Amino acid sequence: MREIVLDTETTGLDPNSGDRVVEIGCVELINHIPSGEEWHAYLDPERDMPAEAYAVHNLSEEFLTGKPLFADVFEAFLAFIGDDRLIIHNASFDVAFLNSELARVGDTRILMDRVTDTLALARRKHPGSPNSLDALCKRYGVDASERTTHGAIIDCNLLASVYIELIGGHQAHLELASGARPEADGKASVTRVQERPAPLPPRLSATERAAHRAFVATLGAETVWKKYVDDPDANEGP
Repeated sequence: MREIVLDTETTGLDPNSGDRVVEIGCVELINHIPSGEEWHAYLDPERDMPAEAYAVHNLSEEFLTGKPLFADVFEAFLAFIGDDRLIIHNASFDVAFLNSELARVGDTRILMDRVTDTLALARRKHPGSPNSLDALCKRYGVDASERTTHGAIIDCNLLASVYIELIGGHQAHLELASGARPEADGKASVTRVQERPAPLPPRLSATERAAHRAFVATLGAETVWKKYVDDPDANEGP
């Protein structure tokens, strides 16, 4: 199963007022495990950078000027995410901005039915608690020390760890590790369980087996235990 953890940085809060996307980060998960494949781009928003937004992500107008336009990279972006499920924190924000950018280049919209919103997951799992990405990292012991400012790829990798905890935590890792591992083509290879080469020796002593037979004899000839006492192989474990 392929999923894409996605994050954006923007010039503000409202795409309808002229705010633009300035950074997109994507991290690929195969069976909930990061595969190492990422897609990332800084974008020239063709406008100024408000001080409030700069304080969040530290991306200046000077740094972004001359970077690719969204129109230059959107085909590569759409090719990377494909039709797979998107994992986004506060998804309505990012999807609204991406759809605004896609509308500018005349391309299709991203539909919310292919999106898992980890903020909604967290609110259901921890009602009444802080559920920002920072708060969830603290809750689940995810090391966020490198997150001095918001950054799309850093946030994607943190969110990938948080997402695993939200859907089952280490148990999901154990199930995957014991049963399958992702290959380069995205398919899972199953590890077959080998049969024991020789049976384990009986764990009951001869005295204990004799005592059990004597007890079963007191239960009468019709007792179901009589069948197992009369069939010595039935009592021997693997």
